[in-house]
Amino acid sequence: MSGTQVFSPEEIKGKIRERLRDVRYRIAVVSGKGGVGKSFLTATLAVALALKGRLVGVLDADFHGPSIPKTLGVEGKVLSLGSDGYIVPVTGPKNVKVVSISFMLRDSSSPVIWRGPLKTRALLELLTRVNWGKLDYLLVDLPPGTGDEPLTIAQFLDYVGAIVVTIPSKLSKEVVGKAVRFCQILNIPVIGIVENMSEFVCPRCGTVYKVFGSDGESLAKEFNLEFLGSIPLDPRVVECMDEGVPILLKYPDAIVTKRLMEIADKVIQRVEGRK
Repeated sequence: MSGTQVFSPEEIKGKIRERLRDVRYRIAVVSGKGGVGKSFLTATLAVALALKGRLVGVLDADFHGPSIPKTLGVEGKVLSLGSDGYIVPVTGPKNVKVVSISFMLRDSSSPVIWRGPLKTRALLELLTRVNWGKLDYLLVDLPPGTGDEPLTIAQFLDYVGAIVVTIPSKLSKEVVGKAVRFCQILNIPVIGIVENMSEFVCPRCGTVYKVFGSDGESLAKEFNLEFLGSIPLDPRVVECMDEGVPILLKYPDAIVTKRLMEIADKVIQRVEGRK
């Protein structure tokens, strides 16, 4: 990948497998559309799994909306090379290892104006050159939709499964269906569905209001999938993101934190229970 050397797809896959040989479970976090909180779920689920005693890494492969570094408080960090010549991930809260395209930009607010082949090359470069070390889970935050980047990563990574993220909306069925079919075509098992922004938590009294309705559980049944849980809207999430502190660490008793920990339990049960 580096310089002028060109590798065949099988050679690339072999290099990626070598880099990920000590990663037990690789999970894709997907959505059929943007704006559903996929990156938020990826980042906070990583922290939740770490709080459960797992070694966790996050690959932020969303070129056009790399928000994971901000959520995990590592915005502005840069990638470095280890003594072996491989990329060393940035260390976030609870020792979550993070690699993001934003770490490769001079300014994290700069847009990534790259054509498909260049984005594909950059992704493969990351996958073949990062030294993740020993991990229990590698969560991969895929770009929304079914374009070049998610397709490329899906073809070169051996996933144990995918988590589909949705929100309450009239389009939910169509959007979830698109994400599920994407996984089926690529032979990626769907671990389950998470519904984000399903309710609203009053910041004063803590009462939970179902202002948007909730389709997640019924959608999961319709697609014969596990419903992993729902995450309510809480104004403190934005506060924590602005401060770069995951809500699980600042507000351990929040309903959002409780739901995320429950989702982590279900993911562990679904993934590690497969023997």
